[in-house]
Amino acid sequence: MPSFYVRCREQQYLGGELTVKVTKESESSTEIILNIEMGVEDEDPFIHRSYQRTVSRIQIPGFRKGKAPRSIVERYVGRMALLQEALDFMIPETLNQVLQDEELTAFVEPQIEVLELEPVSFKAVVPLEPEVDLGDLSNLPAEQEPVEITDEQVSEEIERLQRERAPWEPANRASQFGDLMNLNVQGTMAGEQVVNDEGVDYIPQLENVLPFPGFGVYVEGMEEGQSKDFTLTIPEDYPRPEYAGKDVQFSVEVLSVKEKILAELDDEFAQGVDESYETFDALQTHIRERITENAQSQADREFQEKLMESLLGQVTINASDMLLQREVEMMREQQEQSLRSQRLDMDTYLSYMGKTPEEFEEELRPNAQERLNRYLVMRKVATEQNIEVTPEDVQEELTTILGSATEENAEAMRRYLSSESAINSIHSSIFNRRVMQRLTEIVRGTNGAAGDEADAAPETAEVEESPAPEATGEIDTSSEPEASPEASPEASPEASNEGA
Repeated sequence: MPSFYVRCREQQYLGGELTVKVTKESESSTEIILNIEMGVEDEDPFIHRSYQRTVSRIQIPGFRKGKAPRSIVERYVGRMALLQEALDFMIPETLNQVLQDEELTAFVEPQIEVLELEPVSFKAVVPLEPEVDLGDLSNLPAEQEPVEITDEQVSEEIERLQRERAPWEPANRASQFGDLMNLNVQGTMAGEQVVNDEGVDYIPQLENVLPFPGFGVYVEGMEEGQSKDFTLTIPEDYPRPEYAGKDVQFSVEVLSVKEKILAELDDEFAQGVDESYETFDALQTHIRERITENAQSQADREFQEKLMESLLGQVTINASDMLLQREVEMMREQQEQSLRSQRLDMDTYLSYMGKTPEEFEEELRPNAQERLNRYLVMRKVATEQNIEVTPEDVQEELTTILGSATEENAEAMRRYLSSESAINSIHSSIFNRRVMQRLTEIVRGTNGAAGDEADAAPETAEVEESPAPEATGEIDTSSEPEASPEASPEASPEASNEGA
């Protein structure tokens, strides 16, 4: 195996020049495995730093705190204890120097395995820059179906506004789907009460599954003051198995029935929606423009997804296996964070799903591979097209998002957006938007500057995890772990069967 010696920078350590022996165990275009052996004299500066940390924390009889000589501290706690603490900075600093002197850049943090402690030797698996060949971009689809908005779509939106703004008035007739009913509802199952609501508002609709699916069909057609008893059979596919397929005996009393009184679709209605619309035609024009804009945005997103899928189908990627494993680990950590927000842990979740940790990770691998490939492809496009996102870009996006917040949630939004995870997510969102916009320009043969058109009317950044870390070329030398962002405390509560 080839080996070489690395001369460490004198100012990084406390003594004179030091050397470490480095052996290349294996090497490829995307990964290199290094075995690094340190001599006893190489370890001494690091152990001295460990002594300086330790002496300030312990009290040795006969010495003031922090004043005991190194020889005394070493005998008191043991040289091995000092060495173990020194490993936290000895290994990353030494490896950083090796990589720097050999002009190697780690794409992500290397994987370290300590081989020996007397003297220290360790193995470092160093993932290098992946090789990504985008292929011929002219082969990618360039045509996009035009957006067409029908009069029916505009009419449906106007009718929705019409119903939203209509007041509820007494119906003086039997109830119909879409009316507002006020009910007293009692429901029992096998003699046990499962529903007990007094004066509850309820809108009978086929899609309304509360308190149980089909309830609305039984109360539709009832009038104010009417009472009714009926038995409802819960569907076999009901999501709560303790209720699925069972009968519920209901007793319902109708307190009132109200209906929507729809306004005339005229200029007065338009002005009631917003005083800026002087005529009903102006409202129609605005609604058509808004629907068209939303439809165009959706069409653009679908085209860009089709574009990315086509690109992923033709690219050639050669990357260290470590990158895929790191992506799997990141997805597992995200799942654990999501479970914690629901007051669950991974062991409980896996037990419920009947899976082992190994089976769970294996299921993550296809999605992890796709996420990694997308990231590497977008990173390659950004490099070739000189696309970057500056701190000023992120701050501008933050200002836009905060500008749309209401007074009630502005402070909470500001606190959240100041977190590192939110800032990284916004950075990722801007980056993705600019890369996809540039890809669109390339396949269509347009010459817009990268990012200009995309940022002319930016969408609100979606807060999400970046799929993979950027290459830094530096190894973390901190002895303290970095705090991870806390999971959102909000969890989606399960819908209750009580109440309508």
